[in-house]
Amino acid sequence: RWSPGDEVVVTRLEHDANFTPWTLAAQDAGATVRYVDIHPEDCTLNLEDFRSKINDKTRLVAVGCASNAVGTINPVKQICGWAKEAGAMSFLDAVHYAPHALMDVADWGCDFLAASAYKFFGPHVGFLYGRRELLESIRPYKLRPSSDDLPGKWMTGTQNHEGIAGVLAAIDYLADVGRTQAGDHALPRRAALRQALAAIQNYERGLAQRLLAGLAAIGGVKIYGIAAADRSAERCPTVSITHPNFTSAELAERLGRRGFFVWHGNYYALPLTSALGVEPEGMVRIGLVHYNTADEVDRFLAALAEIVK
Repeated sequence: RWSPGDEVVVTRLEHDANFTPWTLAAQDAGATVRYVDIHPEDCTLNLEDFRSKINDKTRLVAVGCASNAVGTINPVKQICGWAKEAGAMSFLDAVHYAPHALMDVADWGCDFLAASAYKFFGPHVGFLYGRRELLESIRPYKLRPSSDDLPGKWMTGTQNHEGIAGVLAAIDYLADVGRTQAGDHALPRRAALRQALAAIQNYERGLAQRLLAGLAAIGGVKIYGIAAADRSAERCPTVSITHPNFTSAELAERLGRRGFFVWHGNYYALPLTSALGVEPEGMVRIGLVHYNTADEVDRFLAALAEIVK
């Protein structure tokens, strides 16, 4: 339980789901919230500021693995290490990271991680990882007849069994991608997933570089986030843009008419869009994944150039 004098650290790069619940919980407990700033020029976390916000009063550090708005991949292993040194718990939001690279809670050293299968091509099923000793020691709010043992104490009510079956199918699909890439259809699932996500990450970097180079060549387009090709390892292929002659809604609608499906607004990343000063219009988000092609990127760039010329 938090109390006055305790501190919670959140960042301005977050989806609001990993921001406002913590700030409200801190408010209820009388705890203090510390906000980590970003470098607005490339939408990366200010790590010096981050480190300075963690101290012996810190009880929780919450950070996303990757920004759902601008694609920034955060150094979560380093951040979890800082939290551990201070005796604080770490909570990772891996929702947007999951389709682009392998989640590895053992390597990262996090205390908790949350994600959702819909981002890695499955149904809308969320899941929580937690270190066993923490899940055993923290008291859940549950019905008395519910199990007192793990994992049942944290899974109240009847589970979404058909959704869980869909999650397993999505994982098996990704494993098949890995086995195909490895040329070994007997590869164990975990090894196959490592192979799949490594191949996906490598392929998507090429797509992102192609997209970013093309966007930079279109007059008036402003790219938010890391735009340099030699820094592609620091981002996933999610890119947000604006143009001075169009609202984000107008640009998204015109792209949609040409068969290109983008999102506009803040994508629930309100801490970031507020910090960037792009509210209320937000930005246009282009999201690439492993089944997109270089030809699709080129056709998108041609359509965007035609719209804004």
